[in-house]
Amino acid sequence: MLRFMPVGDSQTIGSAGEHTWRYRLWQHLRMAYGGPFRIVGPRETLYDKALEAPVSYEYADPDFPRAHLAGWGEGWLHMAPLIGEAVRAHRADVLLVSLGLIDLGFYTDAEQTAANVDRFVAQARRAAPRIHIVALPVIPNVRAETDAPFAAQVAHFNTLLAKAFADLSEPRSPLLLASIPSSYDIHTDTYDGTHPNASGEHKLAAAFADALYQGWGIGEPYDAGAALG
Repeated sequence: MLRFMPVGDSQTIGSAGEHTWRYRLWQHLRMAYGGPFRIVGPRETLYDKALEAPVSYEYADPDFPRAHLAGWGEGWLHMAPLIGEAVRAHRADVLLVSLGLIDLGFYTDAEQTAANVDRFVAQARRAAPRIHIVALPVIPNVRAETDAPFAAQVAHFNTLLAKAFADLSEPRSPLLLASIPSSYDIHTDTYDGTHPNASGEHKLAAAFADALYQGWGIGEPYDAGAALG
């Protein structure tokens, strides 16, 4: 049985009232993956904006495996120290990672963030030497439209992330870089220039599903058109 763990920031944890891309990917895998699988992780909640805390269980559809390791305002910096224990405790096989926007926006530059990617991978492998990791590059948000230095850091980090994944990938523990959906538009696929709305959730789920299929033959391509229709 494959055990998938979503790891991410606010785009992954989601907030009260949302489905999340985690839900969309679970729906897809139920139909597209031929074998048994589980979604695992140490957390289950959404972020409650009114309380400014990750304490909500008010999913648009709560009837799905809600486990994850994601946090509002958390990045590679925050997850690197946590990932080893999370992988070990929940016996994860595949990490689905969407991190970096918070790091670059508030904590670390591109090189420092890339160093935390290395630490994250090392800790995950220490816990599970055959761990598989899929990561999504940082999608520039609305801030990048007016803050040129920030936009440059995002672009630079994405280059460093691609190089790190190419250099660190091993046959027994492969690292796979997903592709930012070509049709992703922060003005129509988010509700605030950063966080995905329903169409954005489908497109982020598709990015991971398509990477899993194209890279490792897991499941099938994501039918975003049917999902959005």
